[in-house]
Amino acid sequence: QVQLVESGGGLVQAGGSLRLDCAASTTIFSSYTMGWYRQAPGKQRELVARITSGGLTNYADSVKGRFTISRDNAKNTVFLQMSTLKPEDTAVYYCSARLYRTYWGQGTQVTVSS
Repeated sequence: QVQLVESGGGLVQAGGSLRLDCAASTTIFSSYTMGWYRQAPGKQRELVARITSGGLTNYADSVKGRFTISRDNAKNTVFLQMSTLKPEDTAVYYCSARLYRTYWGQGTQVTVSS
């Protein structure tokens, strides 16, 4: 069982920045593909960004050039640096960890005001 704890959400004005952190409780963190997903009210959960164990990344088209995912295997933590935030980025953001199965964090609210 892997526990994921997100932090760093909050309220920010459009154009601002936030960084989300996700700490994982596993001794083999470096083997996991880590991801960030988001779910806005009335919408399905969608992939925001993903980083593999080898460091390969992919992003949703809507966040390319604005968001950056990274990981620190020594700290068992994955980060999502969000810049130039838009009101449409408002959502609950979830961290995920995938190896043989997918684990989810509890989510952290990000609200971008116009």
